[in-house]
Amino acid sequence: MVTIFEYMYINMDKDSIELTEHCKMSIVGITDVQDIMGGKWKYLIVTTLFFIGKLRFMDLKRHVNKIAPKVLSKELKDLEMNNLVTRTVCATKPITVEYELTELGKSLSTIIEAMGDWGIKYRKSILGKSDYISR
Repeated sequence: MVTIFEYMYINMDKDSIELTEHCKMSIVGITDVQDIMGGKWKYLIVTTLFFIGKLRFMDLKRHVNKIAPKVLSKELKDLEMNNLVTRTVCATKPITVEYELTELGKSLSTIIEAMGDWGIKYRKSILGKSDYISR
């Protein structure tokens, strides 16, 4: 059985640590995710769109509790620029705008579900709480 450390290190002595290519690429990938999804709100926005689906701006604002409209607008622009969210202007009166995840955005589903599972385990083990209301 291969351990995680065998994936991480080629040579490890007291003076230097040489990382494997797999480890280096993992670090690059994680750094990219942090750059794209960084901040307080992006994961909540993506998670809301993942579980609920297409939403208008104000509906999304209601679901992402306590976010300011200006901040939501900026975060949505960032997510759209990174091809995770699409913005559709509907030909209605008044004009409405809808947001939904792209296929690339939907590919975050395993990460979102894993983060949710880990968060629940953390809440139970460290905080002793399992209900989402007890924040």
